[in-house]
Amino acid sequence: MLIEIHILQNHAPSNLNRDDTGSPKDCIFGGVRRSRISSQCLKRSARRSSLFTGAFSEGELAMRTRKLPDQVKKILLSRGIAEEYANIAAIKATGFGTKEGKERPKELNTAQTMFLTEKDVVAVADAMTEAIKECKIPADFEKIAAKDLQAHASLKGWRPITPDIALFGRMTTSNAFRDVEASMQVAHAISTNKMDHEFDYFTAVDDLQKKDEEDESAGADMIGDVEFNSACYYKYFSLDFKALVDNLAGPAPEQDGEDQKKYNDTRAAAREVARNTMTDMLRAIIYTTPSGKQNSFAAHQLPDAILVEVRLEPIPVSYANAFLRPASPRGEKDLMDDSLDKLKDHVSRITRKFSLKPIARYWFSASDYQMPDTTACDTMDELTEALKQLVDKGD
Repeated sequence: MLIEIHILQNHAPSNLNRDDTGSPKDCIFGGVRRSRISSQCLKRSARRSSLFTGAFSEGELAMRTRKLPDQVKKILLSRGIAEEYANIAAIKATGFGTKEGKERPKELNTAQTMFLTEKDVVAVADAMTEAIKECKIPADFEKIAAKDLQAHASLKGWRPITPDIALFGRMTTSNAFRDVEASMQVAHAISTNKMDHEFDYFTAVDDLQKKDEEDESAGADMIGDVEFNSACYYKYFSLDFKALVDNLAGPAPEQDGEDQKKYNDTRAAAREVARNTMTDMLRAIIYTTPSGKQNSFAAHQLPDAILVEVRLEPIPVSYANAFLRPASPRGEKDLMDDSLDKLKDHVSRITRKFSLKPIARYWFSASDYQMPDTTACDTMDELTEALKQLVDKGD
């Protein structure tokens, strides 16, 4: 079951996602420059939002970090392992960021940022603990290569993963951690309209400076400028619900029997977690705005329209091409009106031409705009409840 989310969201002047020069990110689409918000930015904003994290207890979500060595050291010390051994273990853990196991004693962090669960960190600490027990002196432990520690038996096999890893996947070059194929794909958000950069020229004045001061400090204490724009964004997310359940449940046993019964129970529990994760992430996507320059612009606008389509076929379809010709205000219609019209026409045409009618199509509009051949949801609660009922019928 493929659940696709299409969002139209207009933002007031803002700089939500900056490039290396501090300018709002952009791109060329349809031969026209557009404003852009990267998929990484959208994913992190939703994943780290209080709406999503608040739905889980401590330890139920993963950490994206290079500080594995520090985490491992803390666990070893809590187990009563001598500090000399724990310090060596921390250095060994720096090699877990690469397949070659190259240690980084000066940096004391892993070579790459990794998406790790608490169980992953504990598994590394277990491997270190067992290796330490086999050593007579710290020098013996120091001789063991990080590459060999990564191949330790306690790190082999499948370990349960967290909902955020199940959603967005994980790829590492370390043999100690299994790669996970993402069940959710996120597109870069692009503006439906042509982008025009603007600049905010600002000054800062010393609060304690007197108006009648006659010295060199009179006038602005600082001047500068910041780039910004205003844009209506099209956002697209695609969630493979079955893949989400598969990621959470883990591999099925090779043979039927008692193991299969246990796996069926595991899968049923994973399905319930996936169901809740789906709606928690949907809310996070809808209610969360990237944090870039928000103290300066406070561009906290909610979406104007949300289209959710559910397909049985694994055929994801983005409607970005609805805006090959940029949307623009025309007559009595504003930018959002034109964007909505373009989306409606494109959805209708693609559905008919490619015979891709979904099994369900839900529509939410803050302005009561009508989308043909959809189930209208008057509130967000109605939308999330409809999705829950649908996935309850099977993935």
